[in-house]
Amino acid sequence: MSADVQQFQVDLRGVVDLLSRHIYSSPRVYLRELLQNARDAVTARREVDGAGGHIRITPLTDASGEFVLRDDGIGLTIDEVADLLATVGRSSKRDIFDLPRSDYLGQFGIGLLSCFMVADTIVIRSRSARGGSAVEWTGNADGTFRVVEIDDDLPIGTSVHLSARFDADDLLRPAAVRELATAFAEFLPVRVTVDSPTGDIDITRPAPFLDAADDIEQAVRYGRDLLGAAPFDAIELHEPATGTRGLAYVLPFAPPPGARQATRMYLGRMLLGERVDDVLPEWAFFVRAVVDSTGLSPTASRESLVDDAALERVREHLGAGIRRWVLELGLREPHRLAQFVAIHEVGLKSLVRHDEELARFITRWLTLETTHGTMRIGDLVERYPHVRVAPSVDEFRQVAGISPTSEVLVNGGYLYDSDIVRMLPDLYPQVTVEVVDVTGELDRLDPPPLDDRDAALALEERASAVLSASDCSVTVRSVDQPELAALYVADPEVLRRIDRGRTRGITGSLWGGVLDRIDATAAASGPEDLRARLCLNWSNRVVRALVRVADDAVFARTVQLLYIQALLSGHHPLSDSDRALMTTALTDLVALSAGLEEDSLPFDDAF
Repeated sequence: MSADVQQFQVDLRGVVDLLSRHIYSSPRVYLRELLQNARDAVTARREVDGAGGHIRITPLTDASGEFVLRDDGIGLTIDEVADLLATVGRSSKRDIFDLPRSDYLGQFGIGLLSCFMVADTIVIRSRSARGGSAVEWTGNADGTFRVVEIDDDLPIGTSVHLSARFDADDLLRPAAVRELATAFAEFLPVRVTVDSPTGDIDITRPAPFLDAADDIEQAVRYGRDLLGAAPFDAIELHEPATGTRGLAYVLPFAPPPGARQATRMYLGRMLLGERVDDVLPEWAFFVRAVVDSTGLSPTASRESLVDDAALERVREHLGAGIRRWVLELGLREPHRLAQFVAIHEVGLKSLVRHDEELARFITRWLTLETTHGTMRIGDLVERYPHVRVAPSVDEFRQVAGISPTSEVLVNGGYLYDSDIVRMLPDLYPQVTVEVVDVTGELDRLDPPPLDDRDAALALEERASAVLSASDCSVTVRSVDQPELAALYVADPEVLRRIDRGRTRGITGSLWGGVLDRIDATAAASGPEDLRARLCLNWSNRVVRALVRVADDAVFARTVQLLYIQALLSGHHPLSDSDRALMTTALTDLVALSAGLEEDSLPFDDAF
């Protein structure tokens, strides 16, 4: 039993709905599709007789009642009209091997249907450069069409006439047409004009991002308009195999966190998209590029690129050009590279943790806070083969005061810095990294000399009793910094417990109960005697003088002031009890130094 072979019947309304909802982002693309078809027709005619080169747009007005786009391209014969315009998906932009032509922008043969998003009726009038009668094709949104030969003495080329749909009238009128034509066709290599009551408006102009060396000022001006500020620099991009060229403008400001690199992309100088995000590597977030290509392939919507081997090649070559700019800037103008890193440092640090390619050429220019000041990583690893890092700002401040000057300690508490320091051995094999523990650092310090050991132990016991109410014990160590009297030392868990205590005092019962439970859990799982410590420096003359202070009041007030001074030096906030302790200690010391009895100088009269 045999069956007849039948053709699929296409519901044009369904196809138009598909185009408008799922392929094209907006009805605004109708003009881009018409401009692409017209540009292709002009290109084709130049191959036949060398003529052609003008596209004229007449917007819809109340007087004309229709939108018209005319070109002086190759035109169509009646057979071509019947064959091409009546078959969805067919394209004339193919060579004898049925492969897309790289010098034609259109490849999918559905562009004309986009006009049904703004018009219920499309009329095409055309005369072919190859001869024959003029022809008229009329298509309707219901899927019907007709083709007739006409006797009008039409010039060679094609005109497209659109009658606006009720909901798309504004898109065919002068203001929108001029805006869209400028956006899509501003840099086309053919002349595009828009009719107006005062005469032709020329849309096209030379592309300032191509051959920028010929007019640097114009290229910079274009970058200023693109970014809204003068670019930090402009990097020429070139990948000859795909005919890809353009400029990458270095941002003079840090982009918002999480912002992705985006490129204004042209194909054959026709705008593809304002923010195409796969032309450059993701790490190139610090540039905004404008690129034109004749060898990359658009998707069906012509609003993004097909992610194929050609695009991968372009991404690799353009990324190499941006890396080369960074390296050459460091050699030629290191001060400008320092400015660039200062602008984009947080973003660069964020990316180098996950991008080995970026990390290998940019990490050496990033900076870290150390006990020897802010240093570039390149200088750091050259001078110090062993790098020590404190995981938090608090730990850095505590350890920095007792860190030997012959060593370097890095503050890993700022965003991404600790991760970057841990990466250094992978990037620089000669470098080793040690993570610092606050308690361990205190234990590394030398005790006082053997002859002074008994006096130091007695000082520890006596001073610890003074600070017991502040939940702080006292340790005496020798630190090779005579100007340092005392150092407040607390590991992260102690600091968190202190913070919880401060928070408990200003919150309600609900959160207070939660914090109590956290404290109970921490106490059950942690060491029994988890307390902050005041490290007194035996090398300091004030500390050694305390041993000889017999007056308990003078001794207590001095220890309390050393405790407060250590808190302030370590940038620790004072609690209400700490402030009260400081005031009392100062008041009593003033009274004692003046030889007054404690009760003879009331608190209110002391200040």
